Amino acid sequence: MEKRDSLHPVRLGVTACAGRMGRTIMAAALDAPGCDLAGASQYPGHPTVGKDAGQLAGAKAVGLSVIDDAATMLGTVDVAIDFSTPDATLAHLRAARDTGTPMVIGTTGLSAAHKEEIAGAAGELPILAAPNMSIGATLVAMMTRRLAGILDTDYDIEVLGLQHRHKVDAPSGTARGLAEAAAAGRSLSGYIPAASPRDGHTGPRRTGAIGLATAQGGDMPGEHRTIFAGIGERIELAHKPANRRVYGAGAVRAAQWLATRPPGLYGMTDVVDFAV
Repeated sequence: MEKRDSLHPVRLGVTACAGRMGRTIMAAALDAPGCDLAGASQYPGHPTVGKDAGQLAGAKAVGLSVIDDAATMLGTVDVAIDFSTPDATLAHLRAARDTGTPMVIGTTGLSAAHKEEIAGAAGELPILAAPNMSIGATLVAMMTRRLAGILDTDYDIEVLGLQHRHKVDAPSGTARGLAEAAAAGRSLSGYIPAASPRDGHTGPRRTGAIGLATAQGGDMPGEHRTIFAGIGERIELAHKPANRRVYGAGAVRAAQWLATRPPGLYGMTDVVDFAV
C-alpha cells in the first residue's frame, strides 16, 4: 500500500463492521474530523454484505458498501480497526501483514498465543492493541498503576467489572488490564490476572493479593472500578460510560494517531498524553 499523505484525512477501515462495536466505530469515523470511512468488511454470507456502511452505522448513506473480503478492504485503507473474535482478529492481522496496513485491535479474550502473534506482527506493522479504547478508562488504568505504587499492602486492591448480559468473556479485558496495572504499580513481575474465587470458607484475605470480580446483566455498557481498601478509608477509581460511543471515539482517535507511527506495538497510554 502507498504511504499515506499526511495532508489528507486518514482513510479508515473497519473489520467485523456489523457487530455492536463495528457499527459504533463507523459512526464515530463518520463524525470525526480528519477521518474518512473508506472500508467496511464482514464475513462471507453475512446479511449486511452489500449494504451501505453509513446506513449500517445509523447515519445517512455514504456510498460505501460492506464487502465480504477483509483482505481486499485492508488494501484500500490507511488504518484498520478490528473488534471481532480472537481467531478472526488473527486472520485479519495476517491479511494486514500482506497489505502493510496498520491495525488497531480492541478484541478481548486473547490467549497468550494470540498475543504472541500480534507482538510478532508489530515488528512489521504499527499495531495498537488495548482492551478498552476509552480515554477515560485509559486514565483510570494509568492512575491505578500510580496509586498501587504509592499505597502499600495495608491497602487491599480489588478490581470490579460490571458487564452487559451479552459479554462472552470474563473477567473483561478492561478488568484484567486494571489488575495488570495494579500489579505493575507494585512491581509484581509475572503476575497473571485471574478471577478471585470466593465461595464457602475461604479464610482471611491474603495480604498483597489483587482481587478481580465480575458482575453481569442487563445492558450495562462496561463499568469498571479499582478499589484501594485500607483500614479506616477506601479510595476508588471508576469509569462509568453512558454508552459505547466513548469506545468508538477512542478507537478512531487511536487509528488517527497510529497512521503516522513506525512499526511497533502500542497501547492507549501512548495515545493519551498524560504523565504519571
